[in-house]
Amino acid sequence: MEKGYLALVLHAHLPFVRHPEYDTFLEENWLYEAITETYIPLIDVYEGLVRDGVDFRITMSLTPTLIAMLVDPLLQQRYVRHIEKLIELSEKEVRRTRHHPDFNRTALMYRDKFLSARHTFVDKYSMNLIRAFRGFQDIGKLEIITCGATHGFLPLMETAPKAARAQILIAVEDYKRNFGRSPRGFWLPECGYYPSVDEYLKEAGIRYFFTDTHGLLYAVPRPKYGVFAPIYCKSGVAAFGRDQESSKQVWSSEEGYPGDYCYREFYRDIGFDLDMDYIAPYIHNNGIRIHTGIKYYRITGSGFGHKEPYDHLKALEKAAEHAGNFLFNREKQVEYLYDAMGGRRPVIVSPYDAELFGHWWYEGPDFINYLARKIYYDQNTIKMITPSEYLEIYPVNQIATPSFSSWGHKGYSEVWLEGSNDWIYRHLHKAAERMTELAGRFPNAEGILKRALNQAARELLLLQSSDWAFIMKTGTMVEYAVKRTKYFPGYGLHDILIGAGFPAPIN
Repeated sequence: MEKGYLALVLHAHLPFVRHPEYDTFLEENWLYEAITETYIPLIDVYEGLVRDGVDFRITMSLTPTLIAMLVDPLLQQRYVRHIEKLIELSEKEVRRTRHHPDFNRTALMYRDKFLSARHTFVDKYSMNLIRAFRGFQDIGKLEIITCGATHGFLPLMETAPKAARAQILIAVEDYKRNFGRSPRGFWLPECGYYPSVDEYLKEAGIRYFFTDTHGLLYAVPRPKYGVFAPIYCKSGVAAFGRDQESSKQVWSSEEGYPGDYCYREFYRDIGFDLDMDYIAPYIHNNGIRIHTGIKYYRITGSGFGHKEPYDHLKALEKAAEHAGNFLFNREKQVEYLYDAMGGRRPVIVSPYDAELFGHWWYEGPDFINYLARKIYYDQNTIKMITPSEYLEIYPVNQIATPSFSSWGHKGYSEVWLEGSNDWIYRHLHKAAERMTELAGRFPNAEGILKRALNQAARELLLLQSSDWAFIMKTGTMVEYAVKRTKYFPGYGLHDILIGAGFPAPIN
């Protein structure tokens, strides 16, 4: 009998970026890269585990904005164009590196992976990867949870409660349309919690959500078992807290596994390294150099100096070694906690951004593959579990109120509210207030008026995405984030508000 559980949680999210007015659009590459490097590799891992009879459990959030892009016919066709260009480029790379064995092996690897990605996307799942994830959920291996409709940062909507409620209720309805069932769990965007937001989760039928470590540790009253068992809010919704030790072991590029010198170096890409005449057809059509996904070097050492050629087989050996180390540490952690908790089996909640696995840490999906197999075959101390399964085993839990909290720098919203982005919130709040007024003025709207109000609501929801504030803070693609905030994605709310007799919300 196992002494404890591992709840591995992958948060898959991208902001909604779709620009049919352009033939190609730079920021749409965020989706295409994630499909090639994260979502399809994870699907491959899940398929392999199922095929080999490995019993595993993973919890995975798929946000409504990501789902909307994955099922969009325009973006699906554009991804096919994208992956076919990469296949063409990789064929050229195989020829170009034929006299350099170290690089040629890697070029062949990329070509095979791109061909496989196209086969998975087009032939297996008819360009709809949601079908793949839904299939794993239907056989009980994957638990898919939802998130805020557009990943709006809920703690900064506390003064606009109807906006926070809408983010939750709309997400749940979207989930039902795509998966044919109600979601059990909810990923609070950026792990942002404030007391009473769980009341909206209860209204939506949600059973559990996640907080960062301190959100649970500073709950009132103090949880008896820390983050190693859930608590129930007064609403009856369960809160699970992040385990810092296991998270840092994987997440940190400095102290964790992804920084190992055997792994692929993310920042050395042929999109920047090769001559413009050669690479021009495969980067942005304006000549902007971008990542192609073809990278020939391993991390080697700190900084951006000398880099050694990447050896994929050695990197896989390292991923297997790290999976074994991770499991060993979790076994010892569980053995200690089982005794300390008086025989109650603890749950170690290890949440990560899904895009860490494959996109940033190229060998990350292989790490998950090795970890799941080692847990299944090599020991009996720990099992993989989903939060809803844990609640079935332990339906009685302490009642407490989590603390206001988020993940990110310092853990109290500072990433999404600081000098670079604080100017957006007066506009967000005013727009939410005016949307509420509009809905109140036309409660029985039909026809074109109802369509206009729905469009206004969509514009507001897209404006509320936490991604724009995050991008302003990190300093990447800031111009695009500011434009998406100032001018609204489709300009609909601006026009509708003026048409309804209100002044423009943003000057």
